[in-house]
Amino acid sequence: MGRGPKKISFRGQAAAFTLVEVMVTLTIMGFVLLMIFGVFRLGIAAWEKGETSKEEYQRIRIASQLISRQLKSAVPYKVKTQKAEGDFLAFEGKARSLKFVSALSLRAKKPSGLVYAFYEFRQGEKGGGRLLLYEGRVLNKDFLGENPPEDAVVPIFEGLEELRFEYYQEEDPEKNRTGGWVEEWNAKEEKALPTALRVTLAFAKGEEKAQGVSTVILASLPSNRYEEVRTGPIRRMVPPVTRR
Repeated sequence: MGRGPKKISFRGQAAAFTLVEVMVTLTIMGFVLLMIFGVFRLGIAAWEKGETSKEEYQRIRIASQLISRQLKSAVPYKVKTQKAEGDFLAFEGKARSLKFVSALSLRAKKPSGLVYAFYEFRQGEKGGGRLLLYEGRVLNKDFLGENPPEDAVVPIFEGLEELRFEYYQEEDPEKNRTGGWVEEWNAKEEKALPTALRVTLAFAKGEEKAQGVSTVILASLPSNRYEEVRTGPIRRMVPPVTRR
């Protein structure tokens, strides 16, 4: 009778020891699963961020190519005016804005002839500037001095820290002028468009989509001078008569 309780106590101690072992094992497995889940979440977040950055870089590249195409399609359009200064080329280039006439529209789905393009960089109140675009019909008037309606302005880039337009000035020995990039271009004085344009965009470092990205758009202007074509009387060419 004295040996019976000892066997019962031994079995109870063995069962208690097994339960603690199971609890410790489950706790360790829980920590391992938690770590695996955390690493998995970090991997998913990094993948999503990479995909977002990839899409943003792709959007920046496509928008930059479209802007470059429109800049290359700039034409030396002459505005008719009744003022004493006479007619002048519709082109106004500054460090933060650009106004010109182009044969390519970024907003129209179909070719619509010449368009008046107005690019402007605006700094936001809470930081992060925007590059805005306005397109309008080319009319025979001085539209350079007019402000476009706000409801017709479209943002091209957002979250910009800096934007700068530059214009290439050719060397001119007669004017004692060296070639290089300038921040302003007055077509009324130059009587021609610049031979090339350069747009530098720097995105804010605080932006999640494009942190610290810098993009340079370089475009040459083949049609930078205005040439008047005078037509005279058309002479009819008569083929010579051949004798048989």
